Amino acid sequence: MPTLTTLFKHCTGNPTNAIKQGKETETVHVKKEEIKLYVDAFFYISGVILFMLWCLTWTFSGSEALPDGNLFGLIIIFCSAFLGGKFLEIIKIPSVPPLPPLLGMLLAGFMIRNIPFIGKHVHVHNTWSATLRNTALTIILIRAGLGLDPQALRHLKTVCLRLSFGPCISEACAVAVFSHFIMQFPWQWGFLLGFVLGAVSPAVVVPSMLLLQEKGYGIEKGIPTLLIAASSLDDIVAITGFNTFLSIVFSSGGVIDNILSSLRDILVGVLVGTVLGCFFRYFPSADQEKLSLKRAFLILSICISAVLGSQRIGLHGSGGLCTLVSSFLAGTKWSKDKVQNIVAQTWNVFQPLLFGLVGSEVAVSSLETNTIGLCVITMSLAVCVRILMTFVLMCFAGFTFKEKIFIALSWLPKATVQAVLGPLALETARLSNFNLIPYSKDVMTVAFLAILITAPNGALFIGILGPKILTRHNDPDKIKLRLPNEAHH
Repeated sequence: MPTLTTLFKHCTGNPTNAIKQGKETETVHVKKEEIKLYVDAFFYISGVILFMLWCLTWTFSGSEALPDGNLFGLIIIFCSAFLGGKFLEIIKIPSVPPLPPLLGMLLAGFMIRNIPFIGKHVHVHNTWSATLRNTALTIILIRAGLGLDPQALRHLKTVCLRLSFGPCISEACAVAVFSHFIMQFPWQWGFLLGFVLGAVSPAVVVPSMLLLQEKGYGIEKGIPTLLIAASSLDDIVAITGFNTFLSIVFSSGGVIDNILSSLRDILVGVLVGTVLGCFFRYFPSADQEKLSLKRAFLILSICISAVLGSQRIGLHGSGGLCTLVSSFLAGTKWSKDKVQNIVAQTWNVFQPLLFGLVGSEVAVSSLETNTIGLCVITMSLAVCVRILMTFVLMCFAGFTFKEKIFIALSWLPKATVQAVLGPLALETARLSNFNLIPYSKDVMTVAFLAILITAPNGALFIGILGPKILTRHNDPDKIKLRLPNEAHH
């Protein structure tokens, strides 16, 4: 309890104020104690559960759960990345938007790799790592497909398509040019790197836009809806372009043959995805119990099998398109909210693994100061081209000058797709052509730096500029959405 002297120092001489202030101080003190007890209990219980899970894993797998084993490495990386993400969530600076947790996960994996004693005993086999990243990619594509709103796409029309295709392709071309002349990349490697960097991160953009939408910012012109819908399509363009140039880089055939094989993969993916999408729409039937759980399990299991299976039979680009098309078609028939929540919970498990594994791929000892500088220069110039192109493409769409600035800067953050695609070239080079490993390591380094630099800055731009630039509507539920393209398209 505070003393009477302390109370009177903080009041204006009124005894009633002093008593009220004393009660408030005591209440705050009690709440802090409750929070401390809750946090302590959470960490103790979590620690016991993790220890028992490790004991169970060791019982079944033996040496795999011990230092230098794959399961041991996965457990350490997952726990470190999970705690890194939670730590970044706890850090809150007044008047500054929260940083994305994925940044903490990435840095946790990076620290695990580069702390001498720990990094020496934490290893995950390349096959395990590649399989987990491809599974994470599948979950990203399922969420993108289910998240596409056909009605919003019909309303937004060419504005959404311009925002999805234009910035991604222009940045990919800019990266190809800059990396060719600055980093001495061959042209095909330049375009491969370009499509790695060309994707925007829904993991950063979507939560930030939903927060602005809940507060009523920009909803009159549909800016949050536009960015949420376009972010999924943007990723699809980047992943398709990456798979095309990955086939070209690691294929021994001619350019025409590689382009035809890429078109074949796209055609097969769309056809199989359409068939599976029609199947998902009617099976399981709507009269069954726990319908959402069954639908989520079915779409996750089949789509993961499609992505991993297509790579085994050589159709590298088919699995991703099949996943996207099938989940989009299924989502037009389903009541998606519960299924999306289950898929989101699955992503909560794979997200720490994905960013932790990407961070653990980057070793300080293998980085050269000159290489880092060239990577940062290449990425920065390409990002400038992206921002400028986004601004130009939003002209004549009904947005004000400030709104176009906001949309251009909101299209900056990169994280999820870079974490998946960045290491894929390295994994492919290790399996098929060791001579190409130096290029693939540079691709991995650029992807890592892109996440590290653009994810927090993009989140800060959206959180700080949104309330200052966008018009706020006091009652978001009653507003009649006035989409910009209705007057111009």
